[in-house]
Amino acid sequence: MEEGRAPGRCDLHSHTQASDGMQPPAENVRLAYEKGLAAVAITDHDTVSGIAEALEAGKRLGITVVPGVEISTRAGGKEIHVLGYYIDTEQELFLSRLEQQRNTRLGRNEAIIDKLRGLGIEISMEQVLSGMGRELKPDESVGRPHIADELVRLGAAADMRDAFDKYLAEGAAAYVSPPRITPETACRWIQEAGGAAVLAHPGIYGDDELVRKILETGALRGIEVYHSDHGPAEHERYLALAEEFGLLVTGGSDFHGARQGVIFHGDIGSVHVSTAVLEQLKAARS
Repeated sequence: MEEGRAPGRCDLHSHTQASDGMQPPAENVRLAYEKGLAAVAITDHDTVSGIAEALEAGKRLGITVVPGVEISTRAGGKEIHVLGYYIDTEQELFLSRLEQQRNTRLGRNEAIIDKLRGLGIEISMEQVLSGMGRELKPDESVGRPHIADELVRLGAAADMRDAFDKYLAEGAAAYVSPPRITPETACRWIQEAGGAAVLAHPGIYGDDELVRKILETGALRGIEVYHSDHGPAEHERYLALAEEFGLLVTGGSDFHGARQGVIFHGDIGSVHVSTAVLEQLKAARS
């Protein structure tokens, strides 16, 4: 991972208002430009609706925007995320598949709300949507961070982290695990949409044996070694796995913007890799 403000740095993991980020897509691009990045990927959860705006902003500012997506899957009893890069964001089959994913997320959100109400918290999806302060656009998705925001507004949690720890994280009081596609299926969807599939933030899963089993399927083209929630030990372990399985090494901040004054995961550009990875991802699509 490169350091400093030398040219050729890219952040390959960021979220916008199209899913659970705080900024419009163009704002992510502007922030990346101000940080001196040469490229930034837009990788919203189960939607590509923010890509067009980001690409336009990239043209204006002279910064490369990588079209991406982050697909939610399930394996080994855990939610596993798969990043897709350079997918065809207009392919109808892929768009319909992402819509299925968002419908699953919608059902999951309603089940979370039901659990929270069962815990005595007076919350509704109408409140969550109202708290966003804007109309939800077509193909955008609502995520757990939006629900966390409302829990903070209601006084049921001190901040985003508290809301996840008490209610929304895996194993917490209102956590819901809906039926999900497998990582292999997500990889196939990404490949059929012309993209390259990368395993997102393996350190978050807390189960390297499961990570190894997922890699052994051979469906992935890369692994996100560098991430805001990874430290030196994770870097070392996942670099070794990347070498063992012949995978590309990627990295990104997982930027979501600031909630209650705290930047979720990491600031844009705080984790980055060389832009040389972009050509490797393009080559890996086949």
